[in-house]
Amino acid sequence: MPESEPWDYTLYIPNDLRAVTVCRRTLRLILTKHGLIGLVDTAELLATELIANAVRHTKGPAALRVRRSLEGAVWIGAWDTDPEPPEPPRPLDQVTDREEGRGLGLVAACAENWGWQRSARFGDRGKFVWCDLAVS
Repeated sequence: MPESEPWDYTLYIPNDLRAVTVCRRTLRLILTKHGLIGLVDTAELLATELIANAVRHTKGPAALRVRRSLEGAVWIGAWDTDPEPPEPPRPLDQVTDREEGRGLGLVAACAENWGWQRSARFGDRGKFVWCDLAVS
């Protein structure tokens, strides 16, 4: 498969904080195998924040979805079973000393775009919180 071709992976996970590490390592492998090693550190940070929020703030299963679009962007999404929108991101300079509340601020600061949408794609009602990264 040429590296410019689109691709799409989905990893379904249980509601277990250990699954965050599984997602991070799986994402690293996907990006490395597709020749996108330059995106790995930022993508891991963003996916970790999205998946950790999905696992911490909901009671059901979750999923990590990673895809490369026809335009070449890498899209990272976390699906969970709560259809309600995430809390708006806080500016990073307002949460420096807090243990929680930085996740979506980091996503907003590091990604090209981010957002959320309600979704029943995996058979349950829920939402995707997503971000994308440009491939140079």
